[in-house]
Amino acid sequence: MRLTVIGTGYVGTVHAACMADMGHEVLGVDIDAERVSALSRGSPPCYEPGLSEILVRTVDSGRLRFTTSIKEAARFGDTHFVCVGTPQLPASGAADLRFVEEAVAGLAAGLSEGGLVVGKSTVPVGTAARLAEGLCAAVPGADLAWNPEFLREGCAVEDTLRPERLVVGVRSSAAEARLRAVYAPMVSAGVPFISTDLATAELVKMASNSFLASKISFINAMSEICEATGADVLTLAEAIGRDSRIGPHFLAPGLGFGGSCLPKDIRAFTARAEELGRGESVAFLRQIDEINTRQRLRAVACAERLLGGSFTDRNVAVLGAAFKPFSDDIRDSPALAVADAAQRRGAQVRVHDPEAVDNARAAFPALQFALDVTKACEHADVVLHLTEWPQYREIDPAALATVVRAPNILDARNTLDPTTWQAAGWTLRALGRPRLG
Repeated sequence: MRLTVIGTGYVGTVHAACMADMGHEVLGVDIDAERVSALSRGSPPCYEPGLSEILVRTVDSGRLRFTTSIKEAARFGDTHFVCVGTPQLPASGAADLRFVEEAVAGLAAGLSEGGLVVGKSTVPVGTAARLAEGLCAAVPGADLAWNPEFLREGCAVEDTLRPERLVVGVRSSAAEARLRAVYAPMVSAGVPFISTDLATAELVKMASNSFLASKISFINAMSEICEATGADVLTLAEAIGRDSRIGPHFLAPGLGFGGSCLPKDIRAFTARAEELGRGESVAFLRQIDEINTRQRLRAVACAERLLGGSFTDRNVAVLGAAFKPFSDDIRDSPALAVADAAQRRGAQVRVHDPEAVDNARAAFPALQFALDVTKACEHADVVLHLTEWPQYREIDPAALATVVRAPNILDARNTLDPTTWQAAGWTLRALGRPRLG
């Protein structure tokens, strides 16, 4: 099939490359000419395991190419995936839909009868129905569907090629049949294909992210109670996670969530519920957001205590800049929020990350950066472990102790082995684990 993908950011690039790898002919569209040029050479706009190899393979095969012309895209295929961003509006927390609206309008200007526009962007419930009404008025015979993405950064290629489920919101049996054909290899392999209406498809994405955010903030709230009572949050999380009704996933106590999805999506969901007169139904999401933000403040306070009460003129080493491992995404990164807070309180901060240094340097020029862990930790008065990259668990504490000024470490992600670090002479603190102190 001939597909187009409008928007070649994180979601769009992964979707375009994976659809081409499945055998479709794909045309990716972006207004950024430099990005289009880089993609045409097989260079992705972000770090994602496995993406570069697929991109090079599909570009070289001729099944995937890129353009800046949405008119060309409208003529190229009959199924058009909209993968543009929906950032948060600063004043209200609601989603900014202008990029989605512009993409659909741009397609409509050149779309032929029978064209299907498929939204993958995360939007407030009701958006798809409104866009469908406008599209069908402009192009009789066209249709619109919604197909939310459920990608985990660091696992996006796997999640696209072997998803846990496919959700499509459609208005016609023809649209459902078209999407079944697009995803035929996955459906044949047994991936559940859930066909529903537009509103339910939109809500599946928002509800999923809200539930995941709730689990993360729940265990972090429990970590505060653990600190007040002397309990251990890791044992608590293991015990409640063994209940089959709860499960262990997303019960990892630590610095909280960040990135481009969970924070903005729960705020946008809250804003939309209030517009619908049902704000009380999701009022708890404001508390979820507050708990998550408070984790960053707790980490800053704990680091300050390790320094004797002040960051002024102290050297702080930060391990991690990306909001999660296996990504170079720094959007709403808890790690960088803590690093920036320490710098603003008078510390000299040096940050290391395996993939995100360039992005972090551009966004936080006042911070210092290092390309290896040892350099980042030279003469440090405290080391802050803020992103759970696996290579940080492999650090030799005894060797690192020889380069720091004071062997103090905050494990804000609760993934380091405290026994090993303490045996090497380190003072280790971890959120929700007061017995380590």
